[in-house]
Amino acid sequence: MDKITRMFVKVREYQRGQTMAEYALIMAAVAVVVFVGYKTLGTTITSLLTTVDGNL
Repeated sequence: MDKITRMFVKVREYQRGQTMAEYALIMAAVAVVVFVGYKTLGTTITSLLTTVDGNL
């Protein structure tokens, strides 16, 4: 019975590790999307803010 309990605990720990890896991949994907969006829209936003500042 003790062997079964240890095996069950190992399986639960393994699944928890997979979940952390999946969260890390999702966070990396979000970071890439934010970076690409920033690079794409960065100059547009800067020029828009400069125009608004000039008009004020």
